Amino acid sequence: MWDELEHLERHQWRTKPCLLIEGTQSIGNVAANRRRQLAVTVGKERREALMRTKRLCRVGVNDDDVVPVDSDMMIDEEQSVLDDQTFTAVEELKLAIAYQGKGAMAKRVAALRELRRLLSRSEFPPVEAALKAGAVPLLVQGLSFGSPDEQLLEAAWCLTNIAAGKPEETKALLTALPLLIAHLGERSSSPVAEQCAWALGNVAGEGEELRKVLLSQGALLPLARMMLPNKGSTVRTAAWALSNLIKKNLHPMSKREEANPTQIPHPHPVLRCIASFDTGPDPSAATELIKIDGVLDAITRHFRKADEELATEVAWVVVYLSALSNVAFSMLVKSDLLQLLVERLATSNSLQLLIPVLRSLGNLVAGDAHTTNVLVAGHDNVIAALIKCLKSEHRVLKKEAAWVLSNIAAGSIEHKQLIYSSEAVPLLLRLLSTEPFDIRKEVAYVLGNLCVAPSEGSGRPSLILDHLVSLVSKGCLPGFVDLVRSADTEAAKLGLQFMELVLRGMPNSEGPKLVEREDGIDAMERFQFHENEELRNMANELVDTYFGEDYGLDEQKVQSCKLWCKHISSSGVDYVDYVSSGIR
Repeated sequence: MWDELEHLERHQWRTKPCLLIEGTQSIGNVAANRRRQLAVTVGKERREALMRTKRLCRVGVNDDDVVPVDSDMMIDEEQSVLDDQTFTAVEELKLAIAYQGKGAMAKRVAALRELRRLLSRSEFPPVEAALKAGAVPLLVQGLSFGSPDEQLLEAAWCLTNIAAGKPEETKALLTALPLLIAHLGERSSSPVAEQCAWALGNVAGEGEELRKVLLSQGALLPLARMMLPNKGSTVRTAAWALSNLIKKNLHPMSKREEANPTQIPHPHPVLRCIASFDTGPDPSAATELIKIDGVLDAITRHFRKADEELATEVAWVVVYLSALSNVAFSMLVKSDLLQLLVERLATSNSLQLLIPVLRSLGNLVAGDAHTTNVLVAGHDNVIAALIKCLKSEHRVLKKEAAWVLSNIAAGSIEHKQLIYSSEAVPLLLRLLSTEPFDIRKEVAYVLGNLCVAPSEGSGRPSLILDHLVSLVSKGCLPGFVDLVRSADTEAAKLGLQFMELVLRGMPNSEGPKLVEREDGIDAMERFQFHENEELRNMANELVDTYFGEDYGLDEQKVQSCKLWCKHISSSGVDYVDYVSSGIR
């Protein structure tokens, strides 16, 4: 039942269900494919995702010009005034570019600066007004080679904030992309190159189509080279732009096939990787990036620094490299990165940093048993660091930490025992009954993996009986029954799979009684005519197998016998005489 489980987009109990369709495939081999199977943004709201993908520039890369930010709640009249001012600024820029007299350069820079300030003032900059007024061709002219840095910076800054707009607004910058990429080169000053990288990061964040355009125009190599020096601000911007450039569109996996949908799959431990991608640029972009001379060294070098903002941006690059490219994955696990990630996990309290660190660790652990052995055996504090995250007040950290633990729990018996004997188990049991749904589902994967021994192929895996009995006795079954009742099909499948373990594995045939006691039969019967064929077959098979016509008959016979004996005793008839008389 577990062998069809896969999130990020991740590990042996799951990662968003990933089927083991081929009976000869091992869990480790399947995990290599799962790294591309579900890059989910765990716990991320859309607003947070947009903030991560696109960024307005309100402070110049030299921190020399801070633009006051208007309130988010601009009334229509204020927006109208801002639009009018923007239109006027674009007209002034046209005149400045056409002017050839004395002080022409200063005039152009001043006009660019005024437009840039208008595009930086509001949470919702007047991008549409700027585009309608014809700003983009003028800004492209402002990027002309030979222009002074001050002009290049102002033009690139304007383009950066236009690129932070709506999809159709970002696409209006296509004509500016070649010059933005060209100014990433070594001949450009660091501030100009960084501002252009910022603009390109916003463009890449818009989606698949524009990422492909940027890759085809050669944006990857110069951005990668910007990561090599020890220039904190420049490296941060370049790393952020690269993470946008190499990532793919992340979404839950589409419908999966089963080898035999009429049979209840046996519960293999499920490895889950953060990414499953059906769209976006080819993973070769991630492979190309990691192969660029000096990139891997730069990643580990920047990770060693105390700068947490820098480490955060670099960690996001690692997230996508480890999820998308087998070549990158192999190079990363052979480096010092595992140790550096664990150290950051144990010492940092930055939510922004811990999220990509956890996702990177989860991806790397999902790769193969050897990587997990290296991680666990070489770093005694990894479980303690994950427990720290489980105790956090931040729900995202709880969910991410549970996901990583589920990958470790999907490993060897030793890995399972390490978690089982730690402080994690009582904490996980409490989280299963008290936390919001998304965290409970992640926790359920950890507990499920702890109960299933690793096995080769698609045959029925062995149960770790003492783990199963202990977890059930400590009250985990109601949490899984609740998952069966949920509207989330993945969670419902997860709950059914654990119920199958209980029904099959509990000693003295106690499983059916335990499931019945928690109203598990009622939970399963809701799938009797369910539209999801897989869940319908799974639930019906369990009910037919363990709660068929004969269920409870033996117990009924015992009760009938006791009542019969009680009746005979109360009637004063000797039991032996009664039986010998032939009365039945």
